[in-house]
Amino acid sequence: GNNNKGEEEDGGGAQGENAVIRYWDALHTVTLDEIQYLKTGGESGGHASLVGDIRGMFKGQTMEALVQMKGDIEQKLRGGAASTTTAPHFDENGVVDTDYWQTVLNQLKVHLAKLELSEIHSKMLVRQLEKLEARREELHKKALTGETTDAGDDEAKKKSSEGDNAAASAMPLPQGIEPDFGNLEEELGLNDEIDLHAKNNGTLNYAWQDKYRPRKPRYFNRVKTGYDWNAYNKTHYDHDNPPPKIVQGYKFNIFYPDLIDRTITPRYHLERADTDNFCILRFSAGPPYEDVAFKIINRQWNKSRKRGFRCTFERGVLSLYLNFQSHWYRR
Repeated sequence: GNNNKGEEEDGGGAQGENAVIRYWDALHTVTLDEIQYLKTGGESGGHASLVGDIRGMFKGQTMEALVQMKGDIEQKLRGGAASTTTAPHFDENGVVDTDYWQTVLNQLKVHLAKLELSEIHSKMLVRQLEKLEARREELHKKALTGETTDAGDDEAKKKSSEGDNAAASAMPLPQGIEPDFGNLEEELGLNDEIDLHAKNNGTLNYAWQDKYRPRKPRYFNRVKTGYDWNAYNKTHYDHDNPPPKIVQGYKFNIFYPDLIDRTITPRYHLERADTDNFCILRFSAGPPYEDVAFKIINRQWNKSRKRGFRCTFERGVLSLYLNFQSHWYRR
């Protein structure tokens, strides 16, 4: 498939194939652990309480230290010499507690799998960013030479708009729609960034700008659209005549690879826009990066992890994934 092809371009077919296998193996490991977590009662269940303290052992450890720990535990379980990285853990009879160490080993494998997935995700984001920047450059060149964008796109948009208008005037129709029917993720429009210099009358100063040359961070963002199956839409639309699509959420990936102070985590905050229907989402990180801001729909966020909310800063990338509160989750 496409994944293999992309990896082959990176460094040979076998290497690409291995990367794909590693990805699916890691995903399989994490998924099995998540299934066990849910089957045993979730946050208040036996699995969660058992592994809570164990996971604390892995925090702040380098990859080299984690791999060493894995080898030590495997040796311990085979009845080998005492480990150099883990303290002994005995049962009530003074015998090495193999059940405990097997659980530690399993959780360590899950932790390593999550690190693997995080690394793959970071590489994919950079690749997508490069594609987006190439597209931006292409559009910029076309604008300079006076070329118009593909007329086919405009025609498709016109037909889509006509379809939405027809759907909006549809008579009540029967149900049977899956909640995620019609959901779509696409690149956030190339003009959605706010010009902060213009917003501040051309004066945007930073306390550190005499020491470091301010630069704008690179970013790769996506918008999620879909249908809102609220009570009205359930009554008036169906699979063949869906309601107009709405924005359901966003994914922001802001790249800060060269932060001067690596102890400071980039942050975001919301500001008022020129209309109550929108707000401005602003990202700040410190030198040498300028703030960057985007105009987004002004609706309440669903901050549940189960509903896809994520705010992390890993490998120099700030990822903020958010979905809006949806009416159809309520019963």
